[in-house]
Amino acid sequence: MDLATEIAAERQELAAMLDDLPIAMWDGPTLCAGWRVREVAAHMSMGFRYPLPRMVFELVKARGGINRMTDRCARKDAATLSTAELVNALRDNAHHPWQPPVGGAAAALGHDVIHGLDITVALGIDRRIPEDRLRLLLSNVTARTLKFFRADLDDVQLRADDLDWSFGTGTPLVGAAQDLLLVAYGRRLPPGHLHGEARDRYVVA
Repeated sequence: MDLATEIAAERQELAAMLDDLPIAMWDGPTLCAGWRVREVAAHMSMGFRYPLPRMVFELVKARGGINRMTDRCARKDAATLSTAELVNALRDNAHHPWQPPVGGAAAALGHDVIHGLDITVALGIDRRIPEDRLRLLLSNVTARTLKFFRADLDDVQLRADDLDWSFGTGTPLVGAAQDLLLVAYGRRLPPGHLHGEARDRYVVA
């Protein structure tokens, strides 16, 4: 797999999806607690729009708290940038080489895929992640992934019903592979996506 090509394709597809959203949906909630579509879109493009010196400056302002920094910047940018500017920031930077501090290109792809799903799953948009991209991200799910994203999967086995993939041991949590990927990244999903005895722990109340 050519990761740079897949990242570019994911960003272009997400930009097209956002471009087609009715304006009211931009204020809809996402799977990222406290963020609307606007904040998620702003966050997704932050790495393209902020040069390193500004990133460092914002981190210092947040007293070294990366989550505080990204939350404040996402809210500020969502309030000042138009929907067209947010879409264009994603589309125009499809080939941007940005990567998270850890994880390389695969983590960059994961960042885009997960935040795209944060939007589409919450809004009820049936967007299916291409299987090659999905399998790559599933192969990178580890205990470290769960710890970083605070996903509590003690005594739970993720078991996909559309791909030959499972992770962990214990009480089965069954669903589409891309929905289980969200669970591994610490998300809770709307009702109807997950099945099995462990389901209630991972469904939005």
